[in-house]
Amino acid sequence: MKPIVLFDKSFLHKLNPDESFWFDHFFRTNICPLFYVETLADLKKSLKEGSRSTPEQEVGNYGNKFPEMNSCPNVHHVTACTGELLGHPVPMTGQILLAGGRPVKTEDKSGIVFEKSPEAEAFNRWQKGEFLEIERLYAQEWREMLANLNLKEVASRFRKLGIDGKSCNTLEQAKSIAIEIVSSTDKPDSMYLALSSLNIHPQCHQEIFHRWSNMNYPPLTRYAPYTAYVYTVELFFQIALAANLIPSERPSNRVDISYLFYLPFTKIFVSNDKLHRKCAPLFIRKNQQFIWGEDLKNGLKNINDYYLEYPDEQKEKGAMSFAPYPPKEGSFYISEIWDKHFPDWRKEKEIDFSGKNIKHDKLAENLRQFADAPTLSPDKMDFDASNADNLLVKRSVRKKKGSWYQIPKNL
Repeated sequence: MKPIVLFDKSFLHKLNPDESFWFDHFFRTNICPLFYVETLADLKKSLKEGSRSTPEQEVGNYGNKFPEMNSCPNVHHVTACTGELLGHPVPMTGQILLAGGRPVKTEDKSGIVFEKSPEAEAFNRWQKGEFLEIERLYAQEWREMLANLNLKEVASRFRKLGIDGKSCNTLEQAKSIAIEIVSSTDKPDSMYLALSSLNIHPQCHQEIFHRWSNMNYPPLTRYAPYTAYVYTVELFFQIALAANLIPSERPSNRVDISYLFYLPFTKIFVSNDKLHRKCAPLFIRKNQQFIWGEDLKNGLKNINDYYLEYPDEQKEKGAMSFAPYPPKEGSFYISEIWDKHFPDWRKEKEIDFSGKNIKHDKLAENLRQFADAPTLSPDKMDFDASNADNLLVKRSVRKKKGSWYQIPKNL
């Protein structure tokens, strides 16, 4: 039980290793595909005059701060939209959308095992300064794409339709216009425009149109709610550009706005980006929260200072032994965030994580057996994979991160 957080590169960049440890410890982090791509693209940044670090070292620094213990990579939004348009529902309840799991079963457990993600493997390599040639090429292509992106041209399309600063003078109005357009997507021409705008692969169009026609052309908001949401954000961005509510001189705004595609898969969105600060609150649900990155950083610093006072003997047992939850006494921003998303967490019975009552060898062996169990064939599955009791995500974890042991020193 941890609040799920979506974060961007601007936030992680500001954290020191100790703060990044507590961020990983007290939150379950949604690793947005864009975060991986943005970080990778820094490999091809020009070396700043007077800089003491190379682009490789800068990317390696992100690797050192990357959440290891409680992170999961989210499915790319285009993949999720394509699946939904073809009949696979997408939950929009704040849970991370995972892919690639395989069903397994042992004598006493059944569930889903998720292999170590390519993103996590990449960040582990980047910590050591190891980069694949294909990553360098991808980074170069990404930066060239941004350099050639013409947002002024995007804005001009909607200006030709009468959208400008006079007809739309607030971001709230831009969102309302976008919602109106998406809600009326019930004709083949409008659906085709939506598929093109969202980069749905042309090979899937015929099957999507066939399924949609068999359902008597329902509005996109009913046919594929998540796809409609992504399309709304996309149109909102283009309308806001045309109305000069979002500057078209900064190509990276195209990437920044795309983080909003992943809001349905989190409880909290944290960022130091001004565009996010303006736009994210328009799209979050009532039970979600946008947090300015500096505020969360300060909260993590206070937590770090508090636990640094603990004796070394206690710290060497690993943070889970002395800090399974945020502090219940005193005034801490992290504790207040938990209060908002888990109102009863302070009343829960304390669990002994000290290791005295935990057979580490037996626990490790049980987990290993479950993780290495063979994949079940469809005819052998006797449980609902979408609602499995046990989920295990394979990951590589450093014993120590910054000043802190993520697992007991002697384990």
